[in-house]
Amino acid sequence: MKKKTAFSPNQHLRRVGGPVGQHNSFGSRAFDIFNYVFVTLVAFTTILPFIYIIGASFATEYELSTRPMFLIPRDVTLDSYRYIFSSNKILGAFGNSVFITAAGTAVNLFFTSTMAYAISKKRLRGRTAILNLVIFSMFFSGGMIPGFIVVSSWLKMKNTYWSVIIPGAISAYNMMIVKNFFQGIPQELEESAYIDGCNDIKTLVRIVLPLSLPVLATFGLFYAVGHWNAYFGAMIYMPGAREKWPLQVLLREIIILSNSSAGDLANLDPNFVAPPEQSIKMAVIVVSTVPIMCVYPFLQKYFVKGVMVGALKG
Repeated sequence: MKKKTAFSPNQHLRRVGGPVGQHNSFGSRAFDIFNYVFVTLVAFTTILPFIYIIGASFATEYELSTRPMFLIPRDVTLDSYRYIFSSNKILGAFGNSVFITAAGTAVNLFFTSTMAYAISKKRLRGRTAILNLVIFSMFFSGGMIPGFIVVSSWLKMKNTYWSVIIPGAISAYNMMIVKNFFQGIPQELEESAYIDGCNDIKTLVRIVLPLSLPVLATFGLFYAVGHWNAYFGAMIYMPGAREKWPLQVLLREIIILSNSSAGDLANLDPNFVAPPEQSIKMAVIVVSTVPIMCVYPFLQKYFVKGVMVGALKG
């Protein structure tokens, strides 16, 4: 008896002239080239404004007023950065921002992961009511004035670091996505952990969290960027603690007081030439943006996977 030969799906498609052969057609190659060119142009248009901001931060007042758009300045000057770092408060504010960002992100991830893990379990008593309250908080909030009263009068956190960390300790939207991710983890893994003697806390720490690094890194980055760029909370909760101001609040004050401060420096130094206000704004953007951008390369391998899996699971 003649033995039958089994063909793989790709071999069968090649025999019948299916999609595998069509993939190498001229139309397919042209479509791929068009996609590459289009994506490259879109990426260039997104990075072009930031390149202009960096170049404008090193430009002179005359060049900013005569050249509406440029990437590389003709006359490079450090007056804007020299003006910004002339105050010794910059390093202190930078340290405050690093502490608030690190501590705030740690608090966010702790409450987000623990609450998401608890709600992901159907055996939790009152799970439906808790989910309804979480969803309600996604659409309605108490407002700024009640929040200020709670933080300053009830919790007694005014003029402290915790006043800008605790009020935003958890995001309902992020927690719901992490919950969906936890629900997508095979139940057999947790059951085997229970058989080995693990309780819920050990199962979360030893099984669930190591498998959830992509989604945790993604939302950790979201939380960190939010803390780094936040300034309004520090303005209303820490008005009497200037030594605890984050970098964003101090840089905002530098922009607002640039004209008056430049006048004071001009009275002290006759040779002082005030940098252009527009250049100061560009330098402030660079100083406040570059540090948090340095975090992206370390989390890039988790970022795309965490967003896609966290959005599709459940």
